[in-house]
Amino acid sequence: MPSPTPPFALPARLVGHASQRFDVIVLGAGAAGLQCAGVAGQRGKRVLVLDHADKLAEKIRISGGGRCNFTNTTVSAENYLSSNPHFVRSALAQYSQWDFIKRVEHAGIAYEERDHGQLFCLDSAGDIIQLLDHTCQAAGVTRHLGCPILAVEAAPEGQRGFWVETPHGVFGAPSLVVATGGLSIPAIGATPLGYRLAEQFGLAITPLRPALVPLTFDAAEQARFGGLAGVSLDAIVSCGKAQFREQVLFTHKGLSGPAILQISSYWQAGEAISLDLMPDQPIEARLAEAARSEQQLATVLAQVWPKRFAVEWMAQQALPNLPMRQLNARQLEAVATAIRAWPLKPCGTQGYKKAEATCGGVDTAELSSKTMEARRVPGLFFIGEVVDVTGWLGGYNFQWAWSSGYAAGCAV
Repeated sequence: MPSPTPPFALPARLVGHASQRFDVIVLGAGAAGLQCAGVAGQRGKRVLVLDHADKLAEKIRISGGGRCNFTNTTVSAENYLSSNPHFVRSALAQYSQWDFIKRVEHAGIAYEERDHGQLFCLDSAGDIIQLLDHTCQAAGVTRHLGCPILAVEAAPEGQRGFWVETPHGVFGAPSLVVATGGLSIPAIGATPLGYRLAEQFGLAITPLRPALVPLTFDAAEQARFGGLAGVSLDAIVSCGKAQFREQVLFTHKGLSGPAILQISSYWQAGEAISLDLMPDQPIEARLAEAARSEQQLATVLAQVWPKRFAVEWMAQQALPNLPMRQLNARQLEAVATAIRAWPLKPCGTQGYKKAEATCGGVDTAELSSKTMEARRVPGLFFIGEVVDVTGWLGGYNFQWAWSSGYAAGCAV
């Protein structure tokens, strides 16, 4: 039998309003919120999920091209950005990628492994939503969708509890879990609610910025590289100590593709990035081999790159398209060096509208890494994207949702 909810009074402002009490209130019906609600409900807690959106987990639904990259076979703290790089270890240990994979398999959901250990649903991202929803239903979780949060207040001093005011009524619980997500993709309902609540209760927020987002050039650079829109090539992209090897895509606005999305989480305004345009290619040997030939330089480079890129890149480097025999050793060395480290300086990003995640969030110093509970506000929890934890592209952010949601669900 569920334990009774400890008594706590309504704030004076809400006295007289119709109210209902639960053991746990979860704000946000996304990946982390539904995970937490299901785990708490399975423990016998009376759980309420509130979300201003009309549909469950829209971010899951659109992820991975509609197939949902729900986790990765290789997950560790090194796959996450945070002001405290060790913060994620406890939650990941409590609920690993293998735990979620086992759950997916038990539900009979077909999936496939793609490059770099990424796991996708074979049929639809809706399979993951249905899995989470069925768990919540079986655990007796109550939910109200299309339910804006008007205000959140703590119970009177000396009492543990929180009251949430909505158009559907006033709801109270001794445990409040904030799983409201970040600022990415506002078109599907992203809001700053979670950050406002953290500040309301005196919790620090680390600086916010778009993550996993295309980078942009200024107008002059856009004009210069506009002819390359649609060109994609394999490259190692570096920024500081971070580097990723995947595809780079030139767009009308700048750069995109998996390698660019990855490096964008590390890039800061004003910094340059560096591209190794021929990873694993013995470019020095290739150039030396062709050094005495009548082949033009663009022809040699086009053996590896799309020809359109080879011609445009040479123009950007002010390299004449001469027969190889007319280039001396110093010129060939300069070509190889430029290929190995081509510097580009983006002017910005495409912003939260195109970002897959938000860097920054509720400072991890404010939270218990074991439970996700606020150290200075008993009963208040933050999970998922609203926390200063950002995963790499490849299923890592969903795994953080499952792991942090589980940790809080076991603690409420």
